[in-house]
Amino acid sequence: MPTTEQRVAIVTGGARGIGAATAVRLAAEGRAVAVLDLDESACADVVEKITAAGGRALAVGCDVSDTEQVEAAVARVADELGAPTVLVNNAGVLRDNLLFKMSDSDWDTVMNVHLRGAFLMSRACQKHMVDAGFGRIVNLSSSSALGNRGQANYAAAKAGLQGFTKTLAKELGKFGITANAVAPGFIVTDMTAATAARVGMGFEDFQKAAASQIPVQRVGRPEDIANAIAFFTGEEAGFVSGQVLYVAGGPLD
Repeated sequence: MPTTEQRVAIVTGGARGIGAATAVRLAAEGRAVAVLDLDESACADVVEKITAAGGRALAVGCDVSDTEQVEAAVARVADELGAPTVLVNNAGVLRDNLLFKMSDSDWDTVMNVHLRGAFLMSRACQKHMVDAGFGRIVNLSSSSALGNRGQANYAAAKAGLQGFTKTLAKELGKFGITANAVAPGFIVTDMTAATAARVGMGFEDFQKAAASQIPVQRVGRPEDIANAIAFFTGEEAGFVSGQVLYVAGGPLD
């Protein structure tokens, strides 16, 4: 049944790219949005954009891999915006390298932000969702979950998030909570620009090369992913759970 109460959403990694686009989109859907990132000040532009359009938003600084920071951040959101019942686990980092060059730190940093971060945030928010009898968790996976050269750490983390998502769907469904994953293909962000630099290509050429391999003949934009996330977080999506949606401009082999 639709609610007249404003839902509160948390978007991690919300300062830029897919996270920023998602925060703006969820605010346009009528959510109050906590824009969470490692540097709270980096969230200011997104919060200002939301509030200028008449929405409610809060910038929150948090390292999602740190238990105490996560619990404090979620408590702050609950106090200042309301109990969070929508969570988008988008925070991510790259530490790309071939296996024989990949350091322990490269591996651990990626696992801690993507997997541990999603775990800590979901655990901290689920009690608010259970109390409300409603919850929407969306985890950001990636087409790299299928394997990608130079990304053993990232691919493993993104594949892990798919198993995590399906398990949450099974555990939390009886409380009115759904869990789904969105797996972007090539999206124009700072992270893909960094990948272009790693392989020694100009970003424009990198995008053109990628677009030529995509059936719809274009690269993706953060808004393309935000649209998919908005669907999964909606009131009407309550019978869709445990799914992985590849948003990649075509099928992936």
